[in-house]
Amino acid sequence: MFVKQMQILSFCVILIVFCSSCKQNKEEKSLLLYCAAGIKPVVEKVAKQYYEDYGVRVDLQYGGSGTLLSNLRVAKQGDLYLAADKSYIQEAQSHGLIAETQPLAYIKPVIAVAKGNPKGITTIEDLYKEDVKVVIANPDAASVGRLTKKMFVKAQLWEAFEPHVSVLMPTVNEVANTIKLGSMDAGIIWDATVKQYEDLEIVEIPMFNKYVKNVTIGVLNYSSQPTEALKFVRYLSAKNKGLSVFKDYAYQIINGDEWSEKPRLLFYSGGVNRVAIDNTIEDFEKREGVQVDRVYNGCGILVSQIKAGQRPDGYLSCDISFMVQVEDQFGSIVDISKTDIVIAVKKGNPKNIKNLKDLTADNLKLGVCNHNQSALGALTKRLLESQHIWESVYKNVRSQTPTADLLVNQIRTGSLDAVVVYAANVAQVKDKIDIVHLTEDQANALQNFGISNNSNYQNLMKRLLKALTADSSKKNYLENGFEWKYNTAN
Repeated sequence: MFVKQMQILSFCVILIVFCSSCKQNKEEKSLLLYCAAGIKPVVEKVAKQYYEDYGVRVDLQYGGSGTLLSNLRVAKQGDLYLAADKSYIQEAQSHGLIAETQPLAYIKPVIAVAKGNPKGITTIEDLYKEDVKVVIANPDAASVGRLTKKMFVKAQLWEAFEPHVSVLMPTVNEVANTIKLGSMDAGIIWDATVKQYEDLEIVEIPMFNKYVKNVTIGVLNYSSQPTEALKFVRYLSAKNKGLSVFKDYAYQIINGDEWSEKPRLLFYSGGVNRVAIDNTIEDFEKREGVQVDRVYNGCGILVSQIKAGQRPDGYLSCDISFMVQVEDQFGSIVDISKTDIVIAVKKGNPKNIKNLKDLTADNLKLGVCNHNQSALGALTKRLLESQHIWESVYKNVRSQTPTADLLVNQIRTGSLDAVVVYAANVAQVKDKIDIVHLTEDQANALQNFGISNNSNYQNLMKRLLKALTADSSKKNYLENGFEWKYNTAN
């Protein structure tokens, strides 16, 4: 009996261990990152720390940036691609391979020589000497190789230089190692790579200084786990996480965001924009794994709050006239959209309203936005004052609201005869009301967006801006009565 009980107990223990192992294996996540060979020491260290922090394994496939790009075009699997030169990321984008991107650090080409510079190399011409053995990275495989050829071709020096190249190596690391071992006397590699080798030193070439490149990571379009991939991108590009390692390895780093496992953004927006942007922001939240706290209100109220010390991460105005009041607190300000100011009336237009002057008629119940709280209210007042009818119209005002959506509800219920709103406010209810279009030049508003200079999430906000200006967002704007004003050259 005792033996049988022990057998049962042993079986249970084995079963528990087996199930725990299965559960652990099932829950363990992993990412596949194609990584430029020169960045290997940094990414390896960050990936190890990320696994310790979050239990997500980052599998690294190394090679020259060009070789990796060719591989991932064929393989069409994986999650991330990190290139030593942003041009490879742009090339990947042109092939539809990359979604979001994030710069990480800056590097530039230099001549690398053994410590003490035994061959006395100080200029490009010194590389032509018969006793100097030169190595470069393969232009078809590595980013620094492609750049080397580009620089010399542009300076009309390639034909003179190429015959003096003894060896082509597939990666920047292998170029550095051949010089370190004494097989070669000099080579052209990244400045940050040289600084990682105690046995090498840099020879600065003025011609090279204008070829500063951007180490950049991108999320692959065919990643099956983009949210997890973006989380690692944020970790790698956070100033108190991945970027501190880049700095330790002698890279010149970008201005990174603060690290947070789930960042929380504060987003101020004029009420008119809500119908156009809400779905886009919801999709952004899900994909990035972040929270965006949206505050929709009249721009007069929002600007007052900003002036009083509130610090939203981003502000999308109802009209440029309100953005200019706080523009010193925002950078990357871009125009997004435009919408006309119109008069909305009851179906059939029983009061026969045809223009602004008709709003002065007796026994008319009018609704407008409050000019102290709302961009639309301020624009309405300015428009009516330009026609010298503000006071005559104001006597008919029965309702003042901070946002126009409240006025639309009132005209739909019949409590008012007319309201002054944006065309975007009534785009979805045209079958229930009539719209009187205005011909005055001032009868419109321009919406623009800015990222707070004080935001701890500058890079994340830039990706939000990209989402708000994407083609899918443009479609939302157009469907909701806006004109599109974003310039893709920004």
